[in-house]
Amino acid sequence: MQTSLKIAVVGSGLVGSLLAIYLKKAGHTVHVYDRSPDIRKINFSGRSINLAMSNRGWKALDGVGVGDSVREIAIPMDKRAIHLVDKLNFQNYGQEGESIYSISRGTLNRKMIDLAEQAGAEFLFDQKIWDVTLSDATLHIGETERGEWEEKKYDMVFGADGAFSRIRHRMQRQSMFNYSQEFLNMGYKELNIPANTDATHKLDKNSFHIWPRGEYMLIALPNLDGSFTCTLFMPFEGENSFASLTDRKMVEDFFTKNFPDSIEVIPKLAEDFFKNPTSTLVTMKCFPWTYEDKIALIGDACHAIVPFYGQGMNAGFEDITVLNEMIEEYGDDWKKIFSEYQLSRKPNADAIAELSYRNFMEMSTKTADEKFLLQKKIEKAFSDKYPEKWIPLYSRVTFSDRPYAEALAIGDFQNGIMEEILKTDNIENIWNTPEIDNKILQLLQNA
Repeated sequence: MQTSLKIAVVGSGLVGSLLAIYLKKAGHTVHVYDRSPDIRKINFSGRSINLAMSNRGWKALDGVGVGDSVREIAIPMDKRAIHLVDKLNFQNYGQEGESIYSISRGTLNRKMIDLAEQAGAEFLFDQKIWDVTLSDATLHIGETERGEWEEKKYDMVFGADGAFSRIRHRMQRQSMFNYSQEFLNMGYKELNIPANTDATHKLDKNSFHIWPRGEYMLIALPNLDGSFTCTLFMPFEGENSFASLTDRKMVEDFFTKNFPDSIEVIPKLAEDFFKNPTSTLVTMKCFPWTYEDKIALIGDACHAIVPFYGQGMNAGFEDITVLNEMIEEYGDDWKKIFSEYQLSRKPNADAIAELSYRNFMEMSTKTADEKFLLQKKIEKAFSDKYPEKWIPLYSRVTFSDRPYAEALAIGDFQNGIMEEILKTDNIENIWNTPEIDNKILQLLQNA
């Protein structure tokens, strides 16, 4: 237990709620502010990509004893289901028994707020934070940005308020604060596959479904009620884009041509397409993440990434794991805690941002490429035989808690070896032979 402080967490999303539990367990008074209404009292839909919980996320949840409560609302996915125009391929994620877990964002967020309240955190909704005084951790709250503000003084403030954080906005006005944001020229839109009449799933429920089509793609993740949350990723402008689909017939014709096996399972396709918003995808980087021992950013507020590795929430939860390790090591020395936290996490946040961007290319294009699929088969076969010598990149990111930066570096090294292997004559027929195994072993030894 630390010396008790009065701490404000700005943002009641997934990271803010879990952070509140950790801070309560450490002995602090915790107030969680959010400018939106209580998500448990409103309908949450139309703007979501289902979450894919993996090892890093579970470690953070289990670290404070709430993992089993979340497992009750999660569905394991042990493979990709790759929907080509004319056939369906399956690709296992990891070793036997390794899965990522589909969870509805809204369902998990409600659960996390309940768990944080049970731990003793107090939530204050419909509270608009417009500014923070960095030097003394004072929040400035009001109905409007230019109206009258109320001041709330704290010992410490955590900004867990997402990619467009108001807490970071104030920190950006310091000298020597580095900041960048980069939007993809594509967005996403939520669609829905309803359950069968008997509440079963229309598609295999233990698969992450992908319809890869190069510049655009569709994905679908299962929900507990038998439905799937689908997400369509497309450019904003151009030939095959959101701008090019302007009426019901155009949408239905586009899906019939490009996603033929999805038409019969998305009955409200056009209705959802025009009802649900088209959302943007942004990578945001900044540094420093902290101000003395008063202010710290966490989660998307300091490292928003695109969703193509399913690691946004997992990376945010891992921030909390690392912060807690620093708390256990340095006790009440919050300056040291904050300094070590940001130095530990910044290189790994940058690495998962890069990996997430690359994984879009893999999901949208390479999963439909025969050479890529062969590479994955070779890697898996070799890894099964020599698990101590080769852990595939995806497994390093998803099924371990080794640093993201390490996974990126080793992944690049392994890819160089695979490029050499794929140049082998007749590789399509001899990929799973001692000759290829020995060649990989030789390349590893020469490195």
